[in-house]
Amino acid sequence: MLRHVIHGWERKLSRRDDNRVVRPFEWGTEFLDVPQFVESSNRNQHRDAISRFNELAILESELYFALEAVPRFEIDDAWLTFRSAVTTPYEENNTASARYFPVTEPGHNRKSSRSQEIARARSRAVVVLPHWNAKAHEHVGLCELLNRSGIAALRLSLPYHDRRMVPGFARADYMVSANLGRTLQANRQAVIDTKAAVAWLAAQGYERIGIVGTSLGSCIAFLAFIHEPQIRVGVYYHVSSYFGDVVWDGLTTAHVRHSLEKVLTRDEVRKAWLAISPNPYVSRLRGDSRRGLLISARYDLSFTPELSRLLFQECDRHGLRLDRSVLPCGHYTLGRAPYKYYAGYLLMNYFRKYL
Repeated sequence: MLRHVIHGWERKLSRRDDNRVVRPFEWGTEFLDVPQFVESSNRNQHRDAISRFNELAILESELYFALEAVPRFEIDDAWLTFRSAVTTPYEENNTASARYFPVTEPGHNRKSSRSQEIARARSRAVVVLPHWNAKAHEHVGLCELLNRSGIAALRLSLPYHDRRMVPGFARADYMVSANLGRTLQANRQAVIDTKAAVAWLAAQGYERIGIVGTSLGSCIAFLAFIHEPQIRVGVYYHVSSYFGDVVWDGLTTAHVRHSLEKVLTRDEVRKAWLAISPNPYVSRLRGDSRRGLLISARYDLSFTPELSRLLFQECDRHGLRLDRSVLPCGHYTLGRAPYKYYAGYLLMNYFRKYL
């Protein structure tokens, strides 16, 4: 009965965001922008080029997600900006931006002395990665919640979102679309921008850095966690295993599948976006003592429970120290009462304990 109610609620909430545009399928091999991975393949042989690119990216993921040089940062009125290390054809998208929420007044409800309290507050910060198509004001409440617990927050805008959106667009369509190469590039860019944000926090003196991501942001956060050792703790809302499968199965991305399925099979879509999927990299965390919390929703129609279980199984196979929680709600309803309050409790309790 609860599943029936939640699924109905999910579909109703999804229709509120009904300005989705079905864009044509494109291979997008011109967006395969890591020269070392494309020299051995012929870009004109699109299917083979995409496949070979993914294989090499996974094999040499430290290079694929490398931040080769720390960018020059500028901060103005709590907005941090920097030039993205990944250059795209869209100038607006090439400047990354993040809103900074420092802890200015530590909470008074702690048992430690004030000097210890201030030192601890100044030592902890969390990078916040929003969901796909999040507006600039969304996830600000989460940042303020972190502040109230004595943790600074840096809310990073994903590529093609809010200040980075391509003119004339109402959605961040270029972040996830039926253009295979551009989607690979956009999500790689998000991971590298996240690593730059972590570098900025470390330069400010934060010694204990965490990360939290929601939906698409959870995928980016997990990939960044694997490839950035300065991140100590991660919390991931709505986890999944394969990027392509989420797009193929998900309620939120049905309009993208509409174009993909005219050319590709489900398995081919999985392989086309394997390099930006969590599962191929899970083994890299074997023996890693850092902590993480994987959160999924039992009635999720966008990041389906079956796909979440594939990630859980892969983590179990490698004996990872990643905790998990399955909530009795769906994708959209996690952001609604009463579920959002419990989700917030899980997050804060985890960071208080491990960060």
